[in-house]
Amino acid sequence: MNVKFIITLLVLSLATIVILVSVLLFGSRQKVCSSEKTKAPSLNHNDHSLVFADLTPEELTEVKEYLKKNLKVKLVDVSKADPNSSYIYSIVLHLPKKKDALLYLDKGGPKPAREALAVVYLGDQHSLEIKEYVVGPLPNPLYSNDITYEKYKNKIPFHRRPVISKEYVQIYNFVTTKEFPKAAKFLQEVLGYDGSDSYFGILTSAPRGLKSGERTTWFGIFFNTEGSGFYIHPTGLEILVNHLPLDTNEWTVDNVFYNGKYLKNLSELENQYKSKKINVVKLKRPQPHEDFGSLKPSKSTVTDIPMQYEPQGPRYSVKNNQILFQQWSIAFGVNVNSGPRLYDVRFKGERIIYELSIQEAMSIYGSNGPTGMVTRYMDGYFGIGRFLYQLVRGIDCPYFATYVDTYYMLDSDTHVRNKNSICIFELNTGIPLRRHSSGLGHFYYGGLANTVLVVRSIATLGNYDYIFDFIFYQNGAIETKVHATGYITSSFYMEGGNNYGNKVGPHTLGTIHTHFINYKVDLDVVGTNNSVLAQDMEFEPLEVPWKSNVHIQRTRLTKKELENENEAAFELHEKMPRYIQIASNKKNNWNHERSYRIQMISFAGDYLPDTSPIHNAMSWAKYKLSVTKRKEEEHQSSSLYNQNDPWSPLVKFSSFINNETIKDEDLVAWITAGFLHIPHAEDIPNTVTAGNGVGFYLRPYNYFNEDPSIHSQDAIYFQPEDSYNSCNGNPLACLTDTASCSPKLPQFNYDGFDNTFVAI
Repeated sequence: MNVKFIITLLVLSLATIVILVSVLLFGSRQKVCSSEKTKAPSLNHNDHSLVFADLTPEELTEVKEYLKKNLKVKLVDVSKADPNSSYIYSIVLHLPKKKDALLYLDKGGPKPAREALAVVYLGDQHSLEIKEYVVGPLPNPLYSNDITYEKYKNKIPFHRRPVISKEYVQIYNFVTTKEFPKAAKFLQEVLGYDGSDSYFGILTSAPRGLKSGERTTWFGIFFNTEGSGFYIHPTGLEILVNHLPLDTNEWTVDNVFYNGKYLKNLSELENQYKSKKINVVKLKRPQPHEDFGSLKPSKSTVTDIPMQYEPQGPRYSVKNNQILFQQWSIAFGVNVNSGPRLYDVRFKGERIIYELSIQEAMSIYGSNGPTGMVTRYMDGYFGIGRFLYQLVRGIDCPYFATYVDTYYMLDSDTHVRNKNSICIFELNTGIPLRRHSSGLGHFYYGGLANTVLVVRSIATLGNYDYIFDFIFYQNGAIETKVHATGYITSSFYMEGGNNYGNKVGPHTLGTIHTHFINYKVDLDVVGTNNSVLAQDMEFEPLEVPWKSNVHIQRTRLTKKELENENEAAFELHEKMPRYIQIASNKKNNWNHERSYRIQMISFAGDYLPDTSPIHNAMSWAKYKLSVTKRKEEEHQSSSLYNQNDPWSPLVKFSSFINNETIKDEDLVAWITAGFLHIPHAEDIPNTVTAGNGVGFYLRPYNYFNEDPSIHSQDAIYFQPEDSYNSCNGNPLACLTDTASCSPKLPQFNYDGFDNTFVAI
């Protein structure tokens, strides 16, 4: 055979192999999308939203320094404060009055002064009280006005102050260094206590006491397991600490509970253990491999999860505290106490909502142990907005979401940055917003993918994580939703425990509890003169018109205008008309009142009975919906001071409902959503979000003349004679082009452990 031919054949074969290998290695790789495609759209922002913007780090510092120089009180840093010190507890934005804000927003009036609200503890003063000061104008303060009496019509007693981090640390040190030695043998032999600071986790209850003026707290003692939640590892030991005295040397342990038995103190517990008069369950802190509460996966991840991305970049824009998305404009922010909130929400330029804000979150527990049986948490007291920690890209929010930092000053010497604590993203929900495929008369298809804008934040309040969503639809609807996840809290499983929950571990009782979330919804439907309409259905007997002596039941509409606040206050399990609308006296083209409907999704448990001495402190939870006449002095349904003295609350929501007219008035809807949670085995290690989401919709009802989403550029329509695979009429036909490149992924990073709050 010709040698030259053989060499040529070998060269060609080698070239073919190289080409095939190149195709295999590189041919299937997508090119990276151009960065030019990932820029946010150029939308017309304005700075009007800044009237609602959270205080900046610089403003927080300016207010603090102004107060320290001008308050004529010796203010110490909160990290160095003792109970008998004076110090600044918190600084937040002081919102302008609504009439002033609307004058500025709608009529070009003067911009309201920018002000801060500061809460100051006066522990070294003879009066022993808490005061609130309005400081302004910012950025260069000139005044600090005491508004305490004007706001509350009374002084704020000092025992109502929220517990600060330093006080929690002092309580922990008091218990472990002064009290634990009194039961050293019991702790070592029964619970395996090694004396280390990290051996136990201590969980607080609230309120603190059984009557006004007390400051005694039951603390549950748990095994502090490494790398997981201690909340499901109870030891059976609970301690009642009296920390009312301003001198920490005067603090006492007033009661002890262990495994079903109450004792006077830890010394008595030790004596009864030594004399074998108490039944004990000997335990040791679980090691990581024994921990049924660990969230660490049992297997390493081997597959990539599906993800959404934006072929041409985000279709929304965020600037300062304003979001623009299609027809929507939204001002957003966070109150360090009550959490996320929105202002001046507009659709197609018309204001729909002046304020949509979380007011309070509450849980009422049951148990056969004292810590659980007295617990009625009001989370605004702890600071919902404070615990908006960094969101994890790709899990907490879509990978391509826009992430925004928040800043606060509460229980801190300086401002604290919660990095990436709000995320904003467009989401394809995977279900059409609307669609129809016609096979009768004419053949055609029309539909619209349900892409929504989501504004999300997640508050980790000790054991529980609340996922707060505000969701904006292309038809003008708004959905407000909260999901609960995280760890349940628990009690030691004892005889009779199944009356208060389910056994979920060797010695763990998952305790029954309720979740209630309260929202303030200040709807402005075509202005501020609104009324409340209630619609439902009934059956009416009818003799068939075309045939005598034959009767049917005909469905008909019932409609009523609610005249006063009492008529528009619906208790949790009271029957309520299924259509409640906030309506304008302006009408659409079809002569119907333009309105927005409130549609609730809630599975709330029962509220406290009226005979409870503390029911007034949380009376908003008694109502699933209340509509009241808007008043500046009724700006919030709860108070951070209610938790420590619910027996004589400073804010009593039920007093807002006093039979005033709600016809052609500026109205506020107060909405409570919630659910009953009876923990079960599948809540270990964590409660899942599936089935644990509640909230409400605000839906246009005759507000428009037609569904505004019909004008969406995302809509699809084609007939048999149309070219349904034409890019001009159907962008989905062009995905081979628009999605032919790989998205440019931002780098994954997380430093959310930097500013976390450690409390007991």
